Amino acid sequence: GPRSSRSRTPAPERLIRNEVPTPMRTYLLLPLMLLASGAIHAENCSISLKADDAMKFDQRTVTVDHACKTITINLAHIGRLPAKSMGHNVVVTSSDAFQAVAQAGATAGLAGNYVPANDPRVIASTKVIGGGETTSTTFAGSLLKVGGAYMFFCSAPGHWTLMRGSVVVK
Repeated sequence: GPRSSRSRTPAPERLIRNEVPTPMRTYLLLPLMLLASGAIHAENCSISLKADDAMKFDQRTVTVDHACKTITINLAHIGRLPAKSMGHNVVVTSSDAFQAVAQAGATAGLAGNYVPANDPRVIASTKVIGGGETTSTTFAGSLLKVGGAYMFFCSAPGHWTLMRGSVVVK
């Protein structure tokens, strides 16, 4: 039969993209939008460190989430020497207080876990442990603020000069 002179290409308004209906698209994108906003994410509410007989922690920086209600510090001493000769702990303070607290810890001695008793500058501290031992402690996440400058360190005499790092709050 006779052909129409019109093109067989559909009009632009009829070029329907394969779109998902709006309610379904919103439903599918909602988890992504929440994830991007930070409303759903795995909170990092623990600081896990390993210490050894060479006076080293396995990390120089640890990161915790600002939304944590409770933060746990886990310490594993992977060396062999006992606490009295090569004991380690983890102490968290503001960066500006860390050296003074570390030096004051020596007066507390091993029996006091090298942490000055009832010192308000100490945000958290574990007990001193020797090779093959582990310890942990918890503290309120509200004690750390986003943008704050915090340090973790071993307060055993002389150890803090090598065994220290930053605590970042995101």
